Amino acid sequence: MDMYCDKIGIGDLSPELLTHANINPSTGLATDYLNHFNEVVMLLEMLPDIPDCAEDVLAWEPADYITHFSASKFSAKELAIRAYGAVEERLRNALEKCIAEIDQEVISLQKMLGSAEVTGELLQIVQDKAVTVIRPLLSQAGSIIHGHLPDETISTEESTQADVDALFS
Repeated sequence: MDMYCDKIGIGDLSPELLTHANINPSTGLATDYLNHFNEVVMLLEMLPDIPDCAEDVLAWEPADYITHFSASKFSAKELAIRAYGAVEERLRNALEKCIAEIDQEVISLQKMLGSAEVTGELLQIVQDKAVTVIRPLLSQAGSIIHGHLPDETISTEESTQADVDALFS
């Protein structure tokens, strides 16, 4: 039997190999991708207390799934990239749409930070948007990675619990 297959759950994309690599065995997606966004959101949330973080926020650039893993130190990055090619189209499209929204929101905040006088009020607005808009989008992206499409997405609280549970499984 050919062990090189482009179907999640078979051959080199078996549930055992994906699970061992910290890739969701049923979707073929890795939550490690969200680290790229978690870092910038954390910086956005810290801005009112540490305004110097603005430089790091302004330096952040969007990265799609393949670009992220290609540049990452993730030990199974080749497997993550390969599995992404086998992800169901509806899941991949949903994730890419959600990520595009996150990118757009972060870029709009970068423009605010780069074009206006940085005041405490501006930093608070940026922080609020990170918490109320971008964090829920990240939660939605995590749900998609775990196989829940947006119209099927459970509440943010349940999604967060599912993400926590997934870390320990």
